[in-house]
Amino acid sequence: MTESTKLETTNDFCFLYSTYPNADAALTAARLVVEKKLVACVNVYPPMKSVYMWEGKRDETSEVAAFFKTRRSLVNAAMNELWSVHPYSVPCFVVLPIEAGSTDYLAWAREQTQQPVTV
Repeated sequence: MTESTKLETTNDFCFLYSTYPNADAALTAARLVVEKKLVACVNVYPPMKSVYMWEGKRDETSEVAAFFKTRRSLVNAAMNELWSVHPYSVPCFVVLPIEAGSTDYLAWAREQTQQPVTV
């Protein structure tokens, strides 16, 4: 392994997972939090089928999944922004741990989510 491919153990980062009715809604949310430096990157996955109970009836709908890669310290701020533009009345927001990552990727993610210092 070279220095750039070394694996770094970390507690600093996590995935914030959510689902959206379509790619446009997910991309709108993604752009918002990337531009505010609340996440380093967002992966929007192709449509999938979700099966769930809603208001007493089984529902089956097409959705897209979004994985927001962020710092644990920014999860609440990112969720607040995402909630404000989410089209669902009860959006799914689930935080998943990232236990390790390549050293160079984590350095890049830190740079992307560096918050401005306020005085």
